[in-house]
Amino acid sequence: MRRRVLAAAIGVLALVGGAITYVAHARNGGAAENAVPVVTGQPMRFDGKTLFFRNLADGPDSGKLAAVPVADPGAARRVGELHCERFAAAHGTAICLRLKAGSLPAMTDLIILDANLRERHRETLPGTPSRARVSPDGRIVNWTLFVTGDSYAANGFSTRTGLYEVDTGRLVKTIEELAVFVDGKRYFASDVNYWGITFAADGNRFYVTMASKGTTHLIEADYRAYRGSAIAENVECPSLSPDGRRIAYKQKVSNGVWRLAVLDLASRRIIHPPDSRPVDDQPVWQGNDTLLYPLRNSDNTLDLWSVGLTTPARLLIPQATTPSLG
Repeated sequence: MRRRVLAAAIGVLALVGGAITYVAHARNGGAAENAVPVVTGQPMRFDGKTLFFRNLADGPDSGKLAAVPVADPGAARRVGELHCERFAAAHGTAICLRLKAGSLPAMTDLIILDANLRERHRETLPGTPSRARVSPDGRIVNWTLFVTGDSYAANGFSTRTGLYEVDTGRLVKTIEELAVFVDGKRYFASDVNYWGITFAADGNRFYVTMASKGTTHLIEADYRAYRGSAIAENVECPSLSPDGRRIAYKQKVSNGVWRLAVLDLASRRIIHPPDSRPVDDQPVWQGNDTLLYPLRNSDNTLDLWSVGLTTPARLLIPQATTPSLG
C-alpha cells in the first residue's frame, strides 16, 4: 500500500526543451520532493554562458551539480548525476571534490573532468573538501582539504593544499615545500597551513593564504620557480580578478567572523564591497567588477549572492553554493 501511495505522489510537468520536474520519491525510507523546479536529461557543458553550482534545495537532487544560464539565474536548474561537495571549472577543465562515503578517517575523491563533465582522472587523498579552483588556462587544478577540523573558525585545524597538472599528470599532494619569504627572509615554521590557491591567466603566477603563528599572509608565488613572498596580511581565500589587478578575499574582523574585501595589487589599497555580512568562502569573480559568494541563510543552509565593487548585493540563487562560471 505504501508503495502505491508513493508512486501516486510522483508528479511530472513536461515542457519543451526538457522535463521540468517536482519529483516525489522514496529515499532512505522516507519521501523527498524537489523544492525547486529542475531540468533533467539535458547536456551540461562549459559554454561561457552558464553558472554552475551545488544544488542545496531539498529533494532527491540536493547535493548534485546544477546549472542555470548566467543571464537567467532564476531559471529551472539543470541537474545531472554528479555529486560534488566543491566544484570549480575553467577553460574546459573542472574539478569535483567528493567526500568518500564510509571512509574513516575521512578521504576525498578528487575527480578531474573535461568540458563535457566526463571523468579524465581521479585521486583519493586524506581529508574533507574545503576549496577547489582551476587555473584560467585549464591546465592546473588545485584543492584544499581539512586534515584536522572542519572549519577555519576552529582552533587547531590543519589543511593540506595540492595541485595537479592536467597535461602532464604531475601530482603535488601538498605545497608545503614551497619556498616562502617573509620580510625578505626564508620562512620556516612547524605550524604552517596553506589554503585557497588562485592562479593568474599565465598559469604560472599564483596567490595563496599561508597561516602561521596567528597571522595569515597573502603569498604571491611563481609556480615554475616554486617560490613565493608574503605581500599582505589578514588575507584568506584569495581570488584573483580576470584582469589580474585585484584580489578578492575574506578579511577577518573578529574570531570566526570575516567580511568581503578587495585588495588592489598595484596600490595595496583595500576596499569593501557594499555587503558587510559574514562570509566564509573563496569568492568568485564575474567579470572584473562583480563577486559571487555563498552566505548562510535562516534555514542554516546557503544562498548564492552577487555584489558589485560599488553596487548593492542581490540574491542570485537560493539554496546553492560553490559557484563556478566555467
